[in-house]
Amino acid sequence: MAEFVSASAADTMCFAEDYAKTLCAGDVVLLKGEMGAGKTVFAKGVAKGLGIEEEILSPTYAYMNDYGGKLYHYDCYRLKSGAQAEEMGLCDYFYAGGVCLVEWAENIASVLPAKVRRVNIVKTGEDARLIIYE
Repeated sequence: MAEFVSASAADTMCFAEDYAKTLCAGDVVLLKGEMGAGKTVFAKGVAKGLGIEEEILSPTYAYMNDYGGKLYHYDCYRLKSGAQAEEMGLCDYFYAGGVCLVEWAENIASVLPAKVRRVNIVKTGEDARLIIYE
């Protein structure tokens, strides 16, 4: 595990853009952090690093947003189980060849791939964040 200290949303986004360059097609990244920690900001940076130009929105009500097959951004906050994710077809995207960013992954832990990467974003101040990643 490594750490990055972010002083602002812009710092977080730049870090995530660089982090994206370490990702390969098929990688599943679990994004952990309380509401408002900056998970969607991180996702925006990853998307930029992957060359995605469309606007990245939180998938809270859609459960998962697909950005051209390059990036699948999940929000599993409202899911109750891995079985529910499976029934909705969300698990299929773990093996579709894009990068998967999964928020609230603990809600679907039973269906996550065995090999995942983790990013934990901790609020340490108004705009400051500690990003713990692998």
